[in-house]
Amino acid sequence: MLKILKYSFYDLIRSRWSYVYFLFYLALGFVLLFLNNDVSKAVITLMNVIIVLIPLIGTIFGVMYYYNSREFTELLLAQPIKRTSIFMGQYFGVAGSLTLSLVLGLGIPFLLYGLMRSNAIFDFSLLLVTGAFLTFIFVGLSFVIAISNENKIKGFGYAVLLWLFLAVVYDGLFLMSLIMFEEYPLDTFSLVATSLNPIDLSRILILLKLDISALLGYTGAIFKKFFGTDMGFLVSMAILLAWTVLPILGLRYKARRKDF
Repeated sequence: MLKILKYSFYDLIRSRWSYVYFLFYLALGFVLLFLNNDVSKAVITLMNVIIVLIPLIGTIFGVMYYYNSREFTELLLAQPIKRTSIFMGQYFGVAGSLTLSLVLGLGIPFLLYGLMRSNAIFDFSLLLVTGAFLTFIFVGLSFVIAISNENKIKGFGYAVLLWLFLAVVYDGLFLMSLIMFEEYPLDTFSLVATSLNPIDLSRILILLKLDISALLGYTGAIFKKFFGTDMGFLVSMAILLAWTVLPILGLRYKARRKDF
């Protein structure tokens, strides 16, 4: 698996799309720091951008890589190599390369601006950790969707619909449910519904550490009030870890049983 991971990682690192992804975050970091002239404000603005953008990029890259490397994958399957090693190596290669581009692209401008001497270093580190979680989660989900659909159009369609649902539609349905059942106690429902969406959960995880009451919505306020800051952080990290593991288990299950 390590050899396949290394090959996939180096293959994507040499890809022009990885350079575009890296340069985008590099430019974004310099522009935000230039406009805000404050590391803390730049971190807040970055949160609103990457919480939605990272899942989209991870989904598209995962599906693209699976379908584009399908012939090579079939060649590997003809060799005495475990199926799970092939697909897990590809998965970690894609997710690792995207995470590296994210960390370097945002880390370089903030380090040059004096992040190490700023009070926002923990908030920025949390932002990168959350971004890495979202990358691994949505790359894993995209691999599961792609391996479950032979048709490329269906695979792309289902992957984009999944991102659209979790990033946009889910919040609308959640708010509608809160309005419709406003007469009932909704604390537990809000906590469970938030945990079922890694994008919302990541946003709240960051807001729990950033003292920004204006940005805390109903779900964030309930989450902070019920768990407390430290407990909310630990529970959020545990749920994000579970969200990361579940697609990996699904990918292993599909890889073992799929007829190639």
